[in-house]
Amino acid sequence: MKIIDRITLNPLVQKGKPTVRNMRFTVSHMLELLAGGMSFDEILNDYPFIELDDIKACLLYASMLANAKTVRKLSA
Repeated sequence: MKIIDRITLNPLVQKGKPTVRNMRFTVSHMLELLAGGMSFDEILNDYPFIELDDIKACLLYASMLANAKTVRKLSA
């Protein structure tokens, strides 16, 4: 299994948002935890169903999105 395969898109889970291994845990939630300053170990302790490779997969997914050919300004 490739690490990126841990990120799933299923219209029946979280309305099709990218999730970790088809669970109700979104990539955006993971990125918010990391951006908020949580360490990998803190996330793994607080969310026992999350694995280290899940965190890495979320970061890889985000880096792939950030590497888009067209970039637009985001509005808050």
